[in-house]
Amino acid sequence: MNDSTSAAPPLADDPDPLTQPFPGASPYDTYVRASVLNTLQHPLTEAPDEMGFLVTTQVMELWFTLTVHEWRTAANAFAKDDLHPAMDALVRSRCVLTALNAAWAPIAALTPAQFNGFRAAFGRASGFQSAMYRHMEFLLGDKSAGMLRLHQGDAAVHEGLARTYREPSLYDEVLRFLHREGLPVPGHVLDRDVTAPYTPDPGVAEAWRRVYTGPQYHPLLALGELLTDIAELVARWRFDHVMVVRRAMGTKSGSAGSTGLAWLERRAGRPVFPELWEVRGGL
Repeated sequence: MNDSTSAAPPLADDPDPLTQPFPGASPYDTYVRASVLNTLQHPLTEAPDEMGFLVTTQVMELWFTLTVHEWRTAANAFAKDDLHPAMDALVRSRCVLTALNAAWAPIAALTPAQFNGFRAAFGRASGFQSAMYRHMEFLLGDKSAGMLRLHQGDAAVHEGLARTYREPSLYDEVLRFLHREGLPVPGHVLDRDVTAPYTPDPGVAEAWRRVYTGPQYHPLLALGELLTDIAELVARWRFDHVMVVRRAMGTKSGSAGSTGLAWLERRAGRPVFPELWEVRGGL
């Protein structure tokens, strides 16, 4: 056979604009900063599971950031009595929390041997030191001067977290909104020190009881159920955190000197939007 007749013709220049080279970074990379994100993983050991742990943790930090953004958006909308934009932000945050919970999967089944292969590289680093997760907890009303003080060595981080600490939480703004809608939220709850941890109040439970015993297609009932969805997703994330730690390290002390599993279990037991759970028992 004549090779000259069987050879494929040379490829012509592809006219498709999508395949034309860029003069610099691609517009995608310029916008998303993927090349920056992909340089942020620096395993400190040769353990094959450390990369998955780093990426999982970094992905969670991004989901924390988006959750905080949506909850602040919702809180600001409630303060302006804009229920629909507030609900939209909460719906988006529900989707984010669902993705956040799914992010446990790459490390959920680490064995003690696998985890111990890189755990010493943490030094004194621990997940409870996450400033963005602390923003989330503060927005839920779980304020803590001690957790704020933890970050005072980093001025920019401390200043941002201090603002969230001093501002009304998302739940505070919801209760103020309910009051303006004519529900009997007690004055001492509306005027409370918002830097203190939120504690359940029977007057707030009564306000929610009126919502839940009213018209079953009322927007405020939809708000109550949306907040309950969010509270449940937060509780599931905390529980999954407990289970990941229980599988990987049992009852060992935490890397930053905490009691580890026992500390996480106490934190997991804290209810989110407590009156929304309490009211169900009396309906």
